[in-house]
Amino acid sequence: MRNQGRESKPIVVSRSIAAGIDQTWAAISAPGYLVECHPFCRENTVQAWPGKDSHDTIEYYNGRTVERQFTSWRDGSGYELVVYGARRPLATVLWRVAAAGSDSTVLTISLTSHLLDQRPRPVRWIPERLIVRPRLRRYLRSVVRGVEWRVTTGRPVSCNQFGSHSWFSP
Repeated sequence: MRNQGRESKPIVVSRSIAAGIDQTWAAISAPGYLVECHPFCRENTVQAWPGKDSHDTIEYYNGRTVERQFTSWRDGSGYELVVYGARRPLATVLWRVAAAGSDSTVLTISLTSHLLDQRPRPVRWIPERLIVRPRLRRYLRSVVRGVEWRVTTGRPVSCNQFGSHSWFSP
């Protein structure tokens, strides 16, 4: 359980996609969509879909597995979910799409890490700033680039297409 008042600040990454909002929403709301647009995802197994009670599992190329439990869902605009590993929350993630014209969409992913929530703020400040936040920001940049690639080319991303990641790559 998260320690209220000790949460990290969210990491926010946005990317403009040269496609309409309906096309972008269709890509990020399809069951099992991560295998098509996530450069570190080997498998995306769906247990329940779509809507607020959606639940799926991600297996990364390095063999690590996490579960996602969706806590809110707004058709056409986004959703919020909690990522779990070993039955403890690792992150809260918000996915949002917004029209930026008739043929352009902005995809924003906001991630609040819970990796160090149980540690006192003075103890976690250095590893959070020097290790956790930079690696998660790089991860999110690869994911939004992957969604853009999938939506604009119609082709799935490949493993490590935008560079490898020490936490998720083989």
